[in-house]
Amino acid sequence: MKLIIAIINSDDAGTVTRSLTRNGFSSTRLATTGGFLMGKNTTILVGVDEEKVSAVIDIIKEHSHSRKQMISTASGVSRDFPIGMPVEVNVGGATIFVVDVEQFQRV
Repeated sequence: MKLIIAIINSDDAGTVTRSLTRNGFSSTRLATTGGFLMGKNTTILVGVDEEKVSAVIDIIKEHSHSRKQMISTASGVSRDFPIGMPVEVNVGGATIFVVDVEQFQRV
């Protein structure tokens, strides 16, 4: 058994979880906050047998989109630009971890 942990942009969370459900996968959504831009993210947890990992990852990839966002350097996130100058950064997409599950019990 594997646990898939996917950190995605909150804008994509509904689409990802609906697609997972349509394809027979149960998931848990957690509201999380990113460390760099302090933006809203969603962390999705999916427990599956090893042979289904790639199917879950394909669904997450299909529905998690990267986008560009303007941020102000007044927040101190970049030392390469003058303070207050807006900078375009890529956000979104997905960060996916797959970990072994030593034990699973449904109580």
